[in-house]
Amino acid sequence: MTENLFGSIDLVEILFTLFWVFFVALVIYIQRESRREGYPLVHDTPNGTVTGRAANVGTKTFRLPQGGEVTVPRAEQQRELAAKPSASFVGAPIEPTGDGLVDGIGPAAWSGRRDTPDLTLHGEPRIVPMRNQPSFHVDHRDADPRGMSIISADGVAVGVVRDAWVDIPEPMIVYLEVDLAADHGDRVVLVPFAFADKINKDSGTITVNALLAHQFQNAPRLQNADTITLLEEDKVTAYFGGGDLLATPERSQPLL
Repeated sequence: MTENLFGSIDLVEILFTLFWVFFVALVIYIQRESRREGYPLVHDTPNGTVTGRAANVGTKTFRLPQGGEVTVPRAEQQRELAAKPSASFVGAPIEPTGDGLVDGIGPAAWSGRRDTPDLTLHGEPRIVPMRNQPSFHVDHRDADPRGMSIISADGVAVGVVRDAWVDIPEPMIVYLEVDLAADHGDRVVLVPFAFADKINKDSGTITVNALLAHQFQNAPRLQNADTITLLEEDKVTAYFGGGDLLATPERSQPLL
């Protein structure tokens, strides 16, 4: 009987079975962990909630490298969206009910990261303006953006770059600090350098096609003039990134 029971089982079958057991367990683990961070477990149902074992994953506390702790999931991660479904079926795309850029809808969405600056291994702010880092300079072979005019998608000069913000561990320009003209908000905003679509050294202009002229004045503000927090980074980048789809009604329509 023993020979009949185990005679047809070999090591390959055992390993193959163990692999699939491990793989299924891994998928279940990852799905449960995703309920802690990344997105809230909310369905497009009338009450918008999910019940059952998958929804009750408990909390987990992470120790941060620079000190302190953070516990997830966090209640503040969930916020009311100024949007509505574009159709009546479950899973329909949402449409902004107001200004999608300001409300953080769709491509302008941001994550509720910590409202503290990203730090280097030495505990100093990672992204800072060049005026506070005299050892940094723009290579003479490149165009220095400081002093150049910012041109919006509708061809309007909205302000002048007064400084560049750099990433200290990875020496590169991350943001442009723009002093907006009086008729465009008369305030300082940060423009992600990745959205500098065209830098013209001869004319001294930088074209930013993500936004129209009047939309620059609503760009997220910073709490501190010399530092930017992780939450502010997300909001600033999301605002300009959302402009690629939401700046004009035509941009949100199909290409064909």
